[in-house]
Amino acid sequence: MARIARNTLLGILVKVMTEIGTFSKAFQALLSVSYFNGLDLTTLRAVASVAVRQKYEEGQIVFMDGEPCLGLYLVQDGWLKGYKLSPTGREQVIRFLGPGDAFNEVGVLAEGKNLVTVQTLEPSTVWVIQREALLQLMEAFPQLCRLISQNLAKRVYHLMSLIEDLSLRTVEGRLARLLLDQSSEGIINHQRWATQAEIAAQLGSVPGVINRILHSLADEGLIQIERHRIYILNRQGLETKALCGD
Repeated sequence: MARIARNTLLGILVKVMTEIGTFSKAFQALLSVSYFNGLDLTTLRAVASVAVRQKYEEGQIVFMDGEPCLGLYLVQDGWLKGYKLSPTGREQVIRFLGPGDAFNEVGVLAEGKNLVTVQTLEPSTVWVIQREALLQLMEAFPQLCRLISQNLAKRVYHLMSLIEDLSLRTVEGRLARLLLDQSSEGIINHQRWATQAEIAAQLGSVPGVINRILHSLADEGLIQIERHRIYILNRQGLETKALCGD
């Protein structure tokens, strides 16, 4: 009996230590997530207490469009993409997601369904805050509610910009704008997964068109293309291209 009691106590101790370790990892991870900048430590600890870590391999589906929403997702490391598929199977990337990004707020707050499909582009670690737990936290912590509302407003702004690009700008204009937005001191460093196919899916085009426009911009002396990076040689000229409408 004493041995059984010791084993039971040991099991409880291991469980408690595991939960403490998981909480500590979650808290440290959420501290580095820009999405939660501005939250006080009490609120952040409450969020960390219900966060669950998930790891995904490259190419895995995190969730599907139209499925019940599990909760809010926060990217610790890796890259993912959120996209919609047309009836013919054509892909439109809505957003690329990297470290510090959060996604699926709309699914949490709307009808509880995912609005896009999310897939990993490389091995990724995300933290999930389940929908019901998040809704309860939002009621208990008004600061969290305000923060999520502010981030939802940013998502709406992003989607409005996407609609404007797809409907009012040429593919060349969209690509020029993308290059300008992604550049740092005139250099665009490509992620390994940032193929012309992925760029085309983001811009509502096809890889062949993207390839042709990139080489056209290079021929005009606006950019210089290397294997894993692009240099902007004429920013003003590229900005003019970015204004191009249909």
